[in-house]
Parts: sequence; structure tokens; C-alpha cells
Amino acid sequence: MSATFNDNDSGLENGNAESNLMNTLLTVFSIIFLEFLVMGISLGIIPVYVHDTLKFSNFVVGLVIGLQYAATLLTRHFAGKRADTKGGKSAVITGIFLSALSGLFCLFSFWLQNSPLISLSSLLVGRILLGVGESYLVIGIFAWGFALVGSKNIGKVMVWNGMGMYGGMACGAPLAIWLTSAFSISVAFAGIVVFPALSYLGMLMLKSVPAPANVPRLPFYKAVHLVWQSGAGLAFASIGFGGIASFITLFFIQHTWSGASLALTAFGAGYIVMRIFFAHYPDKFGGAKVAMVSLFIEIVGQVLIWKAPNAFAGIAGAGLTGIGMSLVFPSFGIIAAKKVSAENRGMAMAAYNAFFDLGMGLTAPVAGLVAGAGNYSNIYILGATAAAVSASLAFAEYRKGKIKENETTPQLV
Repeated sequence: MSATFNDNDSGLENGNAESNLMNTLLTVFSIIFLEFLVMGISLGIIPVYVHDTLKFSNFVVGLVIGLQYAATLLTRHFAGKRADTKGGKSAVITGIFLSALSGLFCLFSFWLQNSPLISLSSLLVGRILLGVGESYLVIGIFAWGFALVGSKNIGKVMVWNGMGMYGGMACGAPLAIWLTSAFSISVAFAGIVVFPALSYLGMLMLKSVPAPANVPRLPFYKAVHLVWQSGAGLAFASIGFGGIASFITLFFIQHTWSGASLALTAFGAGYIVMRIFFAHYPDKFGGAKVAMVSLFIEIVGQVLIWKAPNAFAGIAGAGLTGIGMSLVFPSFGIIAAKKVSAENRGMAMAAYNAFFDLGMGLTAPVAGLVAGAGNYSNIYILGATAAAVSASLAFAEYRKGKIKENETTPQLV
């Protein structure tokens, strides 16, 4: 049986608590992994499909990619409200259904490719549905996971969610390319329909947790006000990943390099390795301090891609970006989660994740403009600059924490 939340917030049943905790975290990881595997599949093939098959510009490529994140951003409020009032399970089921439906519209786009505008329109509908589905599933699984493991383990839920997100994204891109080359792009699009069904089976392994009744609910705008600084730091940090996810394939093609999918794999590998071995660092050293170090590494990775002389350097830069970004989410996230009550963490995570969506949603079209007619390397100096801004926000949080420590520390006379 899965772990469950109780009134005294211990979060875990007695007896096999550690085993239950790990089972819950692995199940949460699996559900998130499959959802982001779908997103990785779409990112692995849609940029080239829109640019080379449908013959649209880089700016349109950016709009197609960014539309998903815009849809996610605009529905975070509704996802947070559903998770806090109806329970995480309800939000997750909605997310799974919409994600699978998005795959059908991608298939329609493939079947209608001889009419580029109609094909593009179908693809845009699919991107919107996937964005809304991701919004509900991610916020639902956060709220459900927090309720299952208790307040003392919310950092672990963030860590395992993050591994599922970027692990799925990293595996999805090469899987999409392989499915396309071995079969056809329609088979890759069909995977967007099939994998959400598998995540539904994983969801059945989690114990239902009813949402607390008669609890004051935090409005979304107040949640945004509470977490904006952490969220803004996350948004700027995410621009580096957005540039890799949206344009690394075209960047490699421009340089006539092979191995573009390995860049996303390297990002995911660096990200996951850091999560496995150093996930306790934000709790141990403080979120702001870990974020500053992490963002410095991300800056190095982005600069390396910007000046990459060969494919190996580009892949290495993506790997360093993954290492740098790995602990940014839990570092800023722990700061954000502690600013609200346990009953309102779904809305807090909705507000916090909305900043990630904002960063990703703006990255693709802005990066498309920065790239212009094909200067894709400029995208990565943009990512380095954004990471530097994020580091300054982390430093501000660090200073704020130091001031609070000095105010609460007894002064010796």
C-alpha cells in the first residue's frame, strides 16, 4: 500500500514507512516521466516537422513550441484550484486525458500535411491540449504527492518530480527520432496517445487522499505575490533549457553536426545524476546558496554551447546546463513552499510552476527572433545572460536569509 498523509502531518504510516515512501516516490516519478516523455517526443520532432516538412519560418517554430507553455501558464490557476479543492487525483486524471487527446490532433496534422495551414492549425490545437494536460497533471501530482508523504518530505517529491520531468524529456527526443527513422513520424505522434494511458495505470497504484474541507483557500494572485521572487529566479534559469529544447536540433543541423538528440540526453543525464547524488544539498546548505552555485554552472554550459567548435562541445555544454539546472527547481521551490500552509501548497506550486511556464513560453518565440535567419548560437548567450539574472535573485534571497538570521540571533553584550 502507498504511504498516506494523516492529521498530525507525520505523513507516513508506522512500520514500513521508508518502503512506503520510496514506493510512492517511484510511482510519482513514473507518472511524471511518462508525461514528459510525451513532451520530449513532441520537442524531438515538431521543430523539424514545422520547419522542413510544413515549410514555416523559425518564428513560427517558436510560436508552435511556445504555445504549449502559454496554455500551461494560463491554466495553472485552474489546476491549482482543482488540486486543492477536489484532490490531486482529480487533476491528474484530467491531465492524462487531455495529453492523450493532444496526440490525436498531432496525428491529424500528419495526415493533413498536404494542406500546410490546416496541418499547422491541427498541430496548434494539439499543443494547446498538451499544455493544459501538463498543467493539470503536474500540479495534481505535486499536491497528491505532498499529501501522501507529509510536510517533512516535500523536498523529496520535488526532487523525484524533477527527475521525471527532465528524464522523460531527455529520453523522449531520441525516442521520437528513432521512431521516426525506423517507422514514421506518425508512429512517434501515436506515442503521444499511448504513453498517457500507461501513466494512468501507474496512477492507480497511489492511494486516494481526499482534499481537506472547510479550509481557507489561497487565491492565485496572493500565491503569486508570495512566491514571485523564487518563481522569477526559476523562470530566468529555465531559458537555458528552453533554448536547448526548442532549437538544439536546428543548431546542430546548421553546423552539419550529428548527435543533436544526444545534447538533450546529456542535459537529462547531468540533471538526473545531480538529483540522485546531491538532492539533499538545498536542505543542507540552503536553497539560495545552492541556487547560486548551480546557476554559475549553467552559465558556463550555455557559454560553451554558444562558442562550441564541434558537436562534442555542444553536447558537453548541454550536459553542464543540465547539471546547473538540476537543483535550481528544488532550491527556489523549497523557499516558495514554506511561505504557505500545507492545505494551499497545490496553489503555491501552481503559482511557482507558472513562472517556469512563463520562462519557457517566452523563450521559444524570443529565441526564434534572436536566431533570425539562422544565427542559432545567439540563443545560448541569451540563456547565459538570463541565468546570470537568476543568480542575482538567488543572491537577494541569500542576503534576505542572512538578515533574518541576524535579527533572530541573540546579541551578546
